[in-house]
Amino acid sequence: MYSHNMVGTNDVAKAKAFYDATFQAIGGKPGIEDDKGRLIYMHNGGLFLVTPPINGEPATAGNGCTIGFAMEDEAQAKAWHDAGVAAGGTSIEDPPGVREGGFGKLYLAYLRDPDGNKLCALKRL
Repeated sequence: MYSHNMVGTNDVAKAKAFYDATFQAIGGKPGIEDDKGRLIYMHNGGLFLVTPPINGEPATAGNGCTIGFAMEDEAQAKAWHDAGVAAGGTSIEDPPGVREGGFGKLYLAYLRDPDGNKLCALKRL
């Protein structure tokens, strides 16, 4: 259903440090910067981009928006979370761990990136 996700940033260097750390923690490669100053991450068939807004206005996080990343296991989700915190992200909601609800048993870890975008590492158990 999805082709890609893109978030805005007000500081490409800070965003690159954060996303390089989180993607490398799960086996990905550092982002590449295109000729428009966008960061491009390709991993497990997915495409994730980070960009300064093309309209010249400040980047803002979407209220109510969460971008979820599928993890291989609980350890990978925890490594992603820890790398994100170490690279300038903020741990949010409950600490990483197992939660049960309408979707069954899940391991979840939530972060906000340096620009305030809400991210989630998810492993269905």
